[in-house]
Amino acid sequence: MDLPRVLLIDKPTGITSFDVIRQLRRRTGLKKFGHASTLDPNASGLMLIGVGEGTKDLTGLIKLDKEYLAEILVGESRTTGDMEGEVIDSVEDVQIAENNVQKILHQLIGVNTLPVSAYSAIKRDGVKMYDRARAAAKIGEVVTDVPFRDMKVYEAELLDIYEKNINELNRILIQVRFKVGSGTYIRSLAEEVGRQLGYPAVLYSLRRTQIGDFRIEKARTLESFSAK
Repeated sequence: MDLPRVLLIDKPTGITSFDVIRQLRRRTGLKKFGHASTLDPNASGLMLIGVGEGTKDLTGLIKLDKEYLAEILVGESRTTGDMEGEVIDSVEDVQIAENNVQKILHQLIGVNTLPVSAYSAIKRDGVKMYDRARAAAKIGEVVTDVPFRDMKVYEAELLDIYEKNINELNRILIQVRFKVGSGTYIRSLAEEVGRQLGYPAVLYSLRRTQIGDFRIEKARTLESFSAK
């Protein structure tokens, strides 16, 4: 099968980034693939996949800026910073004004030093944070000692504020388009938006739409490859 050195894939939710590699191997019959940037299982969107000798190109693609469409649920926080974790705090009566959200998003533009999720892949003392967090969860504990990281936001555009019934609760969701530097955690930005609004907040959904000059509109779905 004739494929480009770098393949653009639209990852669906519900699978890991390495599952994408597994499916491509099975569907194309080729063995040598690699990816430039991981997406969490509950996130969808653009992945850059190196094919064959194209895996050598990935090093230069990892640090590219990225664009995301994010939905932020205001009114609860979770251990993972997204909807996969256990609820830590929950508030039902949420009142927010659009102009306040706009102001907060504008203030995020620049470099922000924010806590990283305990379920991130960052290593501390040689151990990945998510391994430490999962081990703690098994004995009923929550990791609160998390590292901080400088995160760069180039653009933060408010797209919508709306209500949605989630787990039988009427929740407020904020939809934002973020353009950020490499190493920026959208979960951390979501939680920071909540802190500045005065409420707990969590990343409800995430879709990556751009990496550098590569856009999601040019990406292929896994289903577009015929299974071998």
